[in-house]
Amino acid sequence: MTTVTDIAFEHWNPAPTALGMGEAKPRISWRIKDAPDGFRQNAYAIELTYANGDGEPRAYEAASPDRALVPWPGRALASRERAIIRVRVAGTSTGTDTSTDIIGASATINGNGANNAGGTNAIVEAAFASTVSADVVVPHAQAATTAAASHDPAAETTAPVTSAPAIVTTNVVAETTVSAASAANPAQTAQPVWSDWSEPVAVEAGLLEPTDWTAAFISPANGPNAAIGAFGEPAPIVFTDFALPAEPVSARLHVTAHGLFAAEINGTSVGESVLDPGWTSYRHRLRYRTFDVTPLLHAGAGNRVAALLGDGWWRGNLKWDNKPNRYGSRLALLAQLEVMCADGSRVTVATDPSWRACESAVMANSLYDGSTIDLRRPVGIDAATRSMPSFPVEVVGAPTHAPANASTDAAHTRDAATQPVQLVAPDGPAIQRIATRPAVKVWSSPAGKTLVDFGQNAVGWVRLRVRGGNATAGKTVTVRHAEVLEYGELGTRPLRGAKATDRYVLAGDGGRTLEPVFTLHGFRYAEVTGVSDLRAEDVEQVVVGTGMERRGWFSCSDDRLNRLFENVVWGARSNFVDIPTDCPQRDERLGWTGDIQVFSPTALYLFDASGLLVSWLKDLRAEQFPDGNVPHVVPEPDAERVDPPACAWGDAATIVPWNVYLATGDEDVLRRQIGSMTAWVDCMDALAGPSHLWRGGFQYGDWLDPSAPPEDPFRAKADPDVVATGCFARCAAVAAEAARVIGDEDAAERYGRLATEVRRAFRDAYVTADGRIASDAQTVYALAIEWRLLGDARLEALAGDRLAELVAEADCRIATGFVGTPIVCDALAKTGHADVAWRLLTQTACPSWLYQVTMGATTIWERWDSMLPDGSINPGSMTSFNHYALGTVADWMVRAIAGLRPTSPGWRTVDVQPICFDGLDHAEARHLTPYGMVEVAWRREGSGIALEAALPPNVRANVMLPDGRTATVTGQGTYRWHAAAGDRPQPQSAGA
Repeated sequence: MTTVTDIAFEHWNPAPTALGMGEAKPRISWRIKDAPDGFRQNAYAIELTYANGDGEPRAYEAASPDRALVPWPGRALASRERAIIRVRVAGTSTGTDTSTDIIGASATINGNGANNAGGTNAIVEAAFASTVSADVVVPHAQAATTAAASHDPAAETTAPVTSAPAIVTTNVVAETTVSAASAANPAQTAQPVWSDWSEPVAVEAGLLEPTDWTAAFISPANGPNAAIGAFGEPAPIVFTDFALPAEPVSARLHVTAHGLFAAEINGTSVGESVLDPGWTSYRHRLRYRTFDVTPLLHAGAGNRVAALLGDGWWRGNLKWDNKPNRYGSRLALLAQLEVMCADGSRVTVATDPSWRACESAVMANSLYDGSTIDLRRPVGIDAATRSMPSFPVEVVGAPTHAPANASTDAAHTRDAATQPVQLVAPDGPAIQRIATRPAVKVWSSPAGKTLVDFGQNAVGWVRLRVRGGNATAGKTVTVRHAEVLEYGELGTRPLRGAKATDRYVLAGDGGRTLEPVFTLHGFRYAEVTGVSDLRAEDVEQVVVGTGMERRGWFSCSDDRLNRLFENVVWGARSNFVDIPTDCPQRDERLGWTGDIQVFSPTALYLFDASGLLVSWLKDLRAEQFPDGNVPHVVPEPDAERVDPPACAWGDAATIVPWNVYLATGDEDVLRRQIGSMTAWVDCMDALAGPSHLWRGGFQYGDWLDPSAPPEDPFRAKADPDVVATGCFARCAAVAAEAARVIGDEDAAERYGRLATEVRRAFRDAYVTADGRIASDAQTVYALAIEWRLLGDARLEALAGDRLAELVAEADCRIATGFVGTPIVCDALAKTGHADVAWRLLTQTACPSWLYQVTMGATTIWERWDSMLPDGSINPGSMTSFNHYALGTVADWMVRAIAGLRPTSPGWRTVDVQPICFDGLDHAEARHLTPYGMVEVAWRREGSGIALEAALPPNVRANVMLPDGRTATVTGQGTYRWHAAAGDRPQPQSAGA
């Protein structure tokens, strides 16, 4: 039975209830499961029941195959308003013939033999023509393009534009009826069959208007007790008591802070998230969260709401100079508890001067340095409020609201608390405890230290159980953290100024479970002092990160490559903590724009990272300088810093929204970011001038090229001017394509023409007649090929040949940095050198991807040789063992080895085209697309290759078998082929 499931809103799925939505008309997505083979959705119905309305459901039907980010069909939600949504779909099924080699529907296969009078291309094009109009509807107001299909905006628009489906309001009772015969055998009828309604899902708007807020920011009062909550003093708690006239029916806590907060009601935590409200561009956007706290309240007096406040990103030490108070010097809480009672009364408890403040047992808290907890004090928020002396609070600001595109002048004002700021609802999931991992080994180091190995480099903290015999009053238990060992001890030099140390002063009252607050560590190893006879069962690693859903997988017959892929997964998980950071362990942990610019396609394949990136892009847009220049890190904590323009890093403004669009099909991301995207291109254009060559000035260039000295990572082989001009051409082309997608043809023409002029200038200045490119480095050839800068098939072939020569001359060891690494394998495969790319991937000598694996890495390193072959740490002062940028090869592994890649935005169409490299027996990949799971697998069977693809409804796959035959398949089903494993030309699309 066809079932609608996974109903989500915008870019996150907070089922069963989406609380505190920031959009009055949130877009809706769903998936289909248990559909019959060949099923294709061709209509949907959304049923809305408004809590503020007459209680009658209304159904809205649309003739459309869309089910990702479809428009909200009814009236806009008011602040706090709740609606119940159900979805059903209608579709047709062609049925299945399980006796055939192809299981599913709409399969067209074509061989290369003499019987194919029309030729391969003619038949494949005919297959496309027969399915595009009927089954693949280009999202409305979008020109689906060859550019989008190949991630190459240089190509021309080829697909038609379709209009938005008409939405028809119907009475929910007037359902489509299907005859018993057709319901029993839908393959016998062309009439659509409606599924049952989905399970209901609730969505509830947050506080959408400034006037919805009656609360004020409060902080422990200045005066005789000014030390309460001061920097360096114990973390403060603010709280109040209140009564309810009757049993609560519904209660919502809307809350945020200057700093971090952990809120409780009547001694129970209000949610499962940690490090709330997360990190945004505090001078522009401050996120609030909404919690359902109904079960935590009771009628009558004696209710208490309290919140512990921590330094966090607001005033804690940030960046390598370890300066505090980046956004402000005072911690403050903004909370508004709204309760509807059984007697019809409404009670609002808001932060105001009547609240009180006290100290907690948290003596110190720092994201970099760790936390110190004195267990001799009352432990826990509720216990502290009932035992510690309390003091007044004072109002330090009302919630103010700035326009969404407020002046960037605020970015250069030091005290964020004084600036107009948007209070914004979340765009994605919160930071959470993701998992716990047991210790795999506890032992004594050569220096006599007790060390713990958790087997995986990750982000979070240690949870430690102290047995009664170790709980001596006044005794201090210390936990230190590190990613690696060096000479048998913790390798702490990569931490630089971060202390990464948690301390607990014991109370002597028996066994305890110890866990820090308001801190975060990147570590595999821990050193524990103050506990004798520590056992492995006493410690575990609490893994923390943004609660992103896993979306992409890969595996093959080479366990080294599987480990490499999992290292990339762990690197992404570790560094997506509310923003995309560079590293999780040292005194940095910043939203470096260059890192996410290169890694965003990989991140969006592995995880549902779109909500996090949508939020981060809003911060980038807010902090972008008036001339279009982009900060090197976003958010930028330093209010007075103005970074020089830098290619690849500033490119994030243009490339990341485009990649989000490609992964999700969300045109609104482009509409919202287009001003930021084009502003960066305009900035590059102004720097390049009439020559269209970006020369001179500051550049990171091909950062961390392995040939660069440890203390000079700028010194790459690739000429920075060549890299900068290549980036300029690429960004101009992407901006043109983005403008075309959203219907701005004038801008599309302008930036398309600029891209053409920059490509021509690049060729004239840097490319010789025989295809040699200035500086003759792997990266310059890779970017010239992948970004279509050469404009000539002959030059591209010559460049590919030279790139392959350079790789061979380096003994297939990697010779690229941040810019070249994501594209070098693609460029090789695209120009017929996939075998060279394979040798590059499988090299184990340093520097290489698998060198890290042979050295026991469980995450991707910042440097190719972060650990030297002798087991010592790279001497450079900047060395991380958890840094995702060089892990972009995972994306190529999926597209080339498994052969799965999207060919239209949102994965509406895919290519299945594996390269079955010698040395591999099988490979597979699967991705949970917006339309459902897509799976590809191949395996050697005898002298041939067995290939299998599974598709969800309405997704079309273009298949190229290893023997050169092609097929086109569409719709729900599993499709299987068997092909000869003989040689065939390398497909051009393998490197696209």
